[in-house]
Amino acid sequence: MEGDDFLPEGGKLPELKLDARQAQGFISFFKKLPQDSRAIRLFDRRDYYTAHGENATFIAKIYYHTMSALRQLGSNSDGLSSVSVSKTMFETIARNLLLERTDRTLELYEGSGSSWRLAKSGTPGNIGSFEDILFANNDMQDSPVTVALFPVFQEGQLYVGLSFVDLTNRKLGLSEFPEDSRFTNVESALVALGCKECLLPADCEKSIDLKPLQDAITNCNVLLTERKKVEFKSRDLVQDLGRIIRGPVEPVRDLVSQFDYALGALGALVSYAELLADDTNYGNYTIEKYSLDCYMRLDSAAVRALNIAEAKTDVNKNFSLFGLMNRTCTAGMGKRLLNRWLKQPLLDVNEINNRLDMVQAFVEDPELRQGLRQQLKRMSDIDRLTHALRKRTPNLQPVVKLYQSCVRVSYIKNVLQQYDGSFSALIRTKFLNSLDEWLTEDRFGRFASLVETAIDLDQLENGEYRISPRYSSDLAVLKDELSEVENHINNLHKNTATDLDLTDKQLKLEKGQLGHVFRISKKDEQKVRRKLTSNYIIIETRKDGVKFTSSKLKKLGDQYQALLGEYTSCQKKVVDDVVKVSASFSEVFENFAAILSELDVLQSFADLATSCPIPYVRPEITASEEGDIILEGSRHPCLEAQDGVNFIPNDCTLVRGKSWFQIITGPNMGGKSTFIRQVGVNVLMAQVGSFVPCDRASISVRDCIFARVGAGDCQLRGVSTFMQEMLETASILKGASDKSLIIIDELGRGTSTYDGFGLAWAICEHLVEVTRAPTLFATHFHELTALGHKSGDEHQHVPNLGIANYHVGAHIDPSSRKLTMLYKVEPGACDQSFGIHVAEFANFPEAVVALAKSKAEELEDFSTAPNFSDDSKDEVGSKRKRVFSPDDVTRGAARARLLLEELASLPLDEMDGTKAAETVTKLKSDFEKDAADNPWLQQFL
Repeated sequence: MEGDDFLPEGGKLPELKLDARQAQGFISFFKKLPQDSRAIRLFDRRDYYTAHGENATFIAKIYYHTMSALRQLGSNSDGLSSVSVSKTMFETIARNLLLERTDRTLELYEGSGSSWRLAKSGTPGNIGSFEDILFANNDMQDSPVTVALFPVFQEGQLYVGLSFVDLTNRKLGLSEFPEDSRFTNVESALVALGCKECLLPADCEKSIDLKPLQDAITNCNVLLTERKKVEFKSRDLVQDLGRIIRGPVEPVRDLVSQFDYALGALGALVSYAELLADDTNYGNYTIEKYSLDCYMRLDSAAVRALNIAEAKTDVNKNFSLFGLMNRTCTAGMGKRLLNRWLKQPLLDVNEINNRLDMVQAFVEDPELRQGLRQQLKRMSDIDRLTHALRKRTPNLQPVVKLYQSCVRVSYIKNVLQQYDGSFSALIRTKFLNSLDEWLTEDRFGRFASLVETAIDLDQLENGEYRISPRYSSDLAVLKDELSEVENHINNLHKNTATDLDLTDKQLKLEKGQLGHVFRISKKDEQKVRRKLTSNYIIIETRKDGVKFTSSKLKKLGDQYQALLGEYTSCQKKVVDDVVKVSASFSEVFENFAAILSELDVLQSFADLATSCPIPYVRPEITASEEGDIILEGSRHPCLEAQDGVNFIPNDCTLVRGKSWFQIITGPNMGGKSTFIRQVGVNVLMAQVGSFVPCDRASISVRDCIFARVGAGDCQLRGVSTFMQEMLETASILKGASDKSLIIIDELGRGTSTYDGFGLAWAICEHLVEVTRAPTLFATHFHELTALGHKSGDEHQHVPNLGIANYHVGAHIDPSSRKLTMLYKVEPGACDQSFGIHVAEFANFPEAVVALAKSKAEELEDFSTAPNFSDDSKDEVGSKRKRVFSPDDVTRGAARARLLLEELASLPLDEMDGTKAAETVTKLKSDFEKDAADNPWLQQFL
C-alpha cells in the first residue's frame, strides 16, 4: 500500500519551520513534560500544529496511515520524531479522540522556543474547552457524562457509591447500591447514563477485587481515570454545592444527608471537573438522586447484541437501532434525547402509553406531523446555545439564534392547537400548557423585548451581529459618525467611477483586510490604465482583477476603521451586559429545549412507523406481573431496512405456563440468532415508546434484557472448562428475575460437545426452576429439546413452567439432497443437525463432505429424532444416546444443576481466596462421588 496516498493535500504536510536553536529549546522543554501514556499533546504553531515522540508515531499510524509522515527534529543523538498537523487534521484528531475513542486525552500547548504552557485539555468526559472545534460543523450526538465510583466493603457486603456530572447540561447526580462481585449494577448504570469517563480511587480496599469492575468499565467503552483516594472526600461538600446548585441550600443538605458512600465520589468529581474554579457555574447546576430502578436495565452485552448504538464501521445508518430510529429534525437536540431514551427504556405502563398516545396522534394525523417537522427543522440547538450563553462568551450570535428559535415556538404552538383528535387533552396537558406558561410576557416576553431593543436586527441580513445604536447613547453618536463616513465613501465611489468613465457595476467597492479598496476586472483595467497609473495607487494585480485606492479613499478608510474600533470597544461592554442578562433566562430556554426535543423524537417515531414498507403497529403494554409477550408477524427493524432484503416475519408467543421458556433449534444460518434478537429489539422499542415492526404486539414490561452470545460470537476471556463456564453463567444469572427477558444464543459452544451440552442442560433447568423469566434459548444441541418433553410428574423438582420447543425450518430436497433455509420459526423440535449440509451450502469439496458424512454416521444416527421417554428400550439416536440411558442423563443433569445452584449461592464476595478454593474443592469432590455411578456425569471429570 502506498502510504503517502493517505496524506492530506496531495501528500504535502505543513512544514516544520524551526531553526537549530529553536529546535534545541523545544526538545529540552518537551523532555521535561510529565509522563502520561494517555495524553496526546499538540503544540500550536499558529499556522499549523505539531506532535512529538510517541504521539507523533501514534498520529502518523492512526491518522496518516504511514510512517513517512514523520520528521526528525534536532540532531540524531537527542532528536525527536515529529509530525506536523494542519488545522483541518487537528479538528479530525480532536473529534476522534474526544467523541469516538475512549482511551486517550487531548492537550493543547501554546508558546514558542522552550517556553510553552498548557492552554486547553480535554477528556472524553470533559470536552468543554474544545467544544468550539468539535461542534463547529457537527451536531452534538450525546452529552458526555463523567462518573465517579467509590466501592466499599461493609459488614460482609460490597456497596458502591456513584456520582455523575453532565457538564453540558450542568447536572449532578448521586446513587448508592449493594453490588455483586461482577459489578452488574455499575455496568447497567454506565450504559443508562451514557458515561464516557469513570473516576476510581487508585488505592481501594484490599478485600475488593477490582478486576471485574475494570472489565465492566472497559466493556462499556469508558475511559478509566484513577485519582488519589484523598480526593474522594466529602468535607465542605454542602458548602461547595451551595455555590453551584440553583436555588436554596436546604434541599441540597437534605439530599446529601441520605447518602454515605456516594459523597466521596461526588467530592472527587467536583474537584476533578474544577466546578468551583469557573464562576459561570455558580447557581447554574441541578442535583438529583439517581435510581437504578427507574428504567429497564441494559448491560454492555445487551447493547451490543441488540445493535442499539451506532458503530463507526456501519456501512449504512440502518445497521443500528439508533441510526434507523433517528428521523429527528432539530439541530442535535432530538438526536441526544433519542440516544438517551434508547438506553433508558421505561418501566411505568402509564408513561409508556403516554408516549405511544403521542406517537399514535402523529401517525393518524399526517398534517400535524408534517406541520411540526417543518417548524422543528428551523430550530437551532437551544441546549448548545444556552450552554454558550452560560459561558459568558461576549458573542451576540447565540442570543440572536435563541431569539429566532423561540419566536418559532409560537408557530409550533399553533400547529399543536389545530389538532382536534382523540389525544388533544394529552397534548394540552403535556405540551401546550407548558408552552403557554413559557411564552408569557414576563418569561419569553422579557427576553424578546431585550433582544429587539438591544440588537440591530436589520443588520442580520448582512451577517453582522451588532448592538442597536438606540440601546446606548454613546453608540448612537458613533453610529451617526460611521454613517457619515460611509456616505462620503459611497459618494467617492460614484465620483471615481465617473472620473474613470466606468459604471458603478464595473468599479467595485470592497471592504476587507486591506481596508476599503476599489477593484476592476483585468479587461476594464486596460481601458483606463493611463489614468489609473497617474492618479491612483495600485495595490495588487491578480486573475480576478486589479485592486487600487486613492489618497482620499485611504483617508476616509482610516477614519472609518478608527470609528469602527471605538464602536467595537464601546459595543463590547454592552454585549457583555446583554449576554449576562440573556443567560439569566437559561431556565426558560431549558424548558423550551426539553419540550421541543420530546416532540421531535415522538414525531420521529411516527415518521419511522409510517414510512416503512410495512407500517409498524402500536403495542399493547401490560405490567410485568401480568400478560404475556406476543409478537405476531414480528420483524427485525434494522434487517428489513437493508437494501435487497426480503424479510420473512415470524411469530413469538412467550406465554406464561405454556411457552414462557423456548428452546429454539435449527441449522446455522437458519435465522435463530436474528429471531431471538428481534424479540429483544421489539420489546426494547415498545418500552421506549415506539411502535414496533409487527402485525400485532402485546408486551409485558421487562425490567431488564439479558442478551448473551455464545463463545463463538464473543471470546469468553479464557473461560473454557466446565466448572468455570458454569461459575460465570451462574453469576450472570444472579441478576435476572422473573420480570426480565433472557436471550441466550448458542451457549456452550466454546468448549467440548459434552461439556457444552451438560452446561446448557443445567442452565436451562436453573432458569426454568429458579429464575422463571421468559427466555429464548437458541441452541445447536438439538438433544436439549428433551427438556420440553418432560412433564412435571416425571421430574418433580422442575415444575412445568412452560418449556416449549421451536425450530427454524430448513428443507432438504430428497433427490438432490440440497438444503434450503426457510427462515420460519415453527413449533416442535428440530430433528436433525444440518452442519454438513451447511458445509455443502458453502461449496466444500465433495471428498471432504463425503468423509464428514461417513464419520458423522459412525457417531450419530441422523435420521432419528432424540427420544428420552422412559419406554425407550431400543438404542435410538446417536452413540451418545446409546451409551447413556435417559435416566442417567436426567439424574446427571439434575445433579449438575444442583452443583450450579450451590456455586451460584456461594458468598464469594465475603470469602478470602483460600476459603473459596477449599469450598469449591469440597463441592467438586462431592460431585465426583455422586458421579461415580453415573456414566453421563463421569465424562465431565
